[in-house]
Amino acid sequence: MTSDMNLTLKVWRQSSSKSSGQFVTYHAKAVSPDMSFLEMLDVVNEELLQKNEAPIAFESDCREGICGACSLVINGVAHGPERGTTACQLHMRHFKNGDTITVEPWRAKAFPLIKDLVVDRSAFDRIMHVGGYVSVNTGSAPDGNTLPVPKDDADWAFDAAACIGCGACVAACKNASASLFVGAKISHLRHLPQGAPERKRRAKAMVMQMDQEGFGSCTNTLECEAVCPKGISTRVIVEMNQEYMCAGG
Repeated sequence: MTSDMNLTLKVWRQSSSKSSGQFVTYHAKAVSPDMSFLEMLDVVNEELLQKNEAPIAFESDCREGICGACSLVINGVAHGPERGTTACQLHMRHFKNGDTITVEPWRAKAFPLIKDLVVDRSAFDRIMHVGGYVSVNTGSAPDGNTLPVPKDDADWAFDAAACIGCGACVAACKNASASLFVGAKISHLRHLPQGAPERKRRAKAMVMQMDQEGFGSCTNTLECEAVCPKGISTRVIVEMNQEYMCAGG
């Protein structure tokens, strides 16, 4: 049976976007290896509250790797050291007793910091608002055989649709590019018949909005693919560029 661990945390604390921030050291004691990373932070926060100290602000929601809220850079890696894993699914057994763990927020101009480890990712919402949807009222769900879709297209659309919009791709990219996120949304609808009528408008609008939000350009370092918790391929970026060029961008 694996024994509990004692860890040292260096956590970024910043009360607001207008204040200066710094790393603050905390000691997480008797941490169970079966805890998730967020559960460990919960325990640390309980101790801070008992001392009448401000708890560490961080985001979470489903804690099942679905919502994309748990935006943490852990030891310099978005979502932590385990590939294909969100921070909420990262378990403490992947660390060792006595380890020092550094925890930071996503760092990107387009993701302004709100407090501590929480950033404003509404830029993604605005990108989706300008084109990440099918505007035609399709009514109730059609029978599966009504609109035949080639298996390769269906598989690729499903893979692209797995994007949870967490922003890890932006945090990992040296240019803070959102190309993997935008590419996934464009590629998803590109391969489905319902998305075909608005392909050109969608690609042009979403790429232009991405630029307006202040995200950087893609320079193919592939860091986005490496940290994506859903393993989305950078092929979606190729398809995004193809769609944008076809739209006259």
